[in-house]
Amino acid sequence: MATSAGVQLLGSWCSAFSNRVQLALKLKSVEYEFVEEVFYVNKSERLLNANPVYQKIPVLIHDEKPLCESLVIIEYIDEVWNGNGPSILPSDPYERAIARFWAGYMDNKTRLLSNIAKGKRFFGGEDVGYLDFALGCFLGWVKATEIIGGVKLLDESRTPGLAGWAERFRSHDVAKDIIPEAPKLLELIGYVQEAQ
Repeated sequence: MATSAGVQLLGSWCSAFSNRVQLALKLKSVEYEFVEEVFYVNKSERLLNANPVYQKIPVLIHDEKPLCESLVIIEYIDEVWNGNGPSILPSDPYERAIARFWAGYMDNKTRLLSNIAKGKRFFGGEDVGYLDFALGCFLGWVKATEIIGGVKLLDESRTPGLAGWAERFRSHDVAKDIIPEAPKLLELIGYVQEAQ
C-alpha cells in the first residue's frame, strides 16, 4: 500500500476540478499538501512544469511524479490507496465502465442527469464514489449561477432525485469543507471582474 508522504495537489479552492481531487483524497484519508495556484492571472513555473501540455490545474504530484486531469487523478488515487476507505469506482467492471462513461459525458456535455443512481442515495451506491465526485464538484458553481441568474437549476419539482442527491452530497462529511459556498465564489467573480 502506498504512503501519503510526498503528495501535493496544485489546485485552487474555487476550481470544481481541483475539488474533485480533494474529495477523493479526503475519502481515502490521504494526507497531502495543497498548493493554491492563482490560475486565472499568471500561472506559476511549478504548474507550467508539472503540466506542460494543458498548463491547467489540478495536478497531483506523488513521489515527485505529476499526474494531470481530474478524473484520471481520481482513478489513480483509488488504485494507489485501494486499502484506504471505500472504493471510489465500482468493483464490477461493467458498473465501473458505466461510471466512467457518465463522468466523461458530464465533462464533455455539461448536462445534469437525474435517473442514473437507480434509487440509491448516491451515484456510487450507498456512499459517494467516482460519479458523485465528477458531478458534485460543480455544486458550488451551480448555486452561484442560480444566484446570479435568479433561476433554480436543481429544482425539486422538476428533478427531485437530482436535487435530493445534491443536498445529500453537500452534507456528506467528505464534501462539507471542500465544495465552495456560493457567496465565496461570487466574491471571487467580483474580484476577477475588477482586475480586468
